[in-house]
Amino acid sequence: MISGRLGPAVLGVLLVVGYAIGSSLWLQNSGSWYSNLKRPWWQPPDVVFGLIWPYNFVVLGFAMVYIANRLTAGEVAIALVCFAVSVAAALAWSYLFYVPHHLGASAIALGTTAVLTAPVLYFTFKASMLTGFLLVPYQLWVIVATSLAWGYSRLN
Repeated sequence: MISGRLGPAVLGVLLVVGYAIGSSLWLQNSGSWYSNLKRPWWQPPDVVFGLIWPYNFVVLGFAMVYIANRLTAGEVAIALVCFAVSVAAALAWSYLFYVPHHLGASAIALGTTAVLTAPVLYFTFKASMLTGFLLVPYQLWVIVATSLAWGYSRLN
């Protein structure tokens, strides 16, 4: 790894780790509230959530390393800013959904994540076609999750 690239790669991976840890903080304290919600009919079984998130976090980590090592400094900066803001929005969704139960606001936050993931996906494809294809499920997942968030907001 080129030394000038190490900082952005580490920052990207730290964002992924923060995302993984942060996203579970409020989930653990949701109690019976979540299980009592009316669920959208298109919500996948709970096992899907347990499988997709570890996959997403691992691929996001690889994507950040490839972006940091294979793109120009300007592209890396744009990708990292988009990713950092998307992580902040995803963590805002988790908080808004599970703590004060602001379902509409949480759906907006998750929609922001979905929008900001698109440029990250673009830069990932530019850095590594294979990793770009491996990151497509994350983009699709945040889109589905956004639709679920809107579904929860509408039903509850």
